[in-house]
Amino acid sequence: MTKYKCKDVVLVDVVFSDGSGIKKRPALVISRDEYHKSRREVLISAITSNVHRVLCGDTKIKKWKEAGLLVPSLVTGIIQTVNGKLINRKLGVLEKEDFQKVQKNLNRALEL
Repeated sequence: MTKYKCKDVVLVDVVFSDGSGIKKRPALVISRDEYHKSRREVLISAITSNVHRVLCGDTKIKKWKEAGLLVPSLVTGIIQTVNGKLINRKLGVLEKEDFQKVQKNLNRALEL
């Protein structure tokens, strides 16, 4: 069971895709409380400060300061499952309006 909730913006240890290292990066928790009840894992969507390149599934965060981020950012369509132990701490919570846009864009990318 994890202590993080859907819409939490967290700082997480992300493993490079080639396995060469780990870097701390912000991410958005996108899994629901029901998912967390019996799992140690958390579904996250990566957050980047590269707001000039918006790809399919990406969402610019309008209220990035309120979400605990230091610079303008966007939630990417890059989804990962991580063990809750890799989450260092909570930075903030994504505002409802921003989260609804994330849901819409991720649904468009995934066709769920």
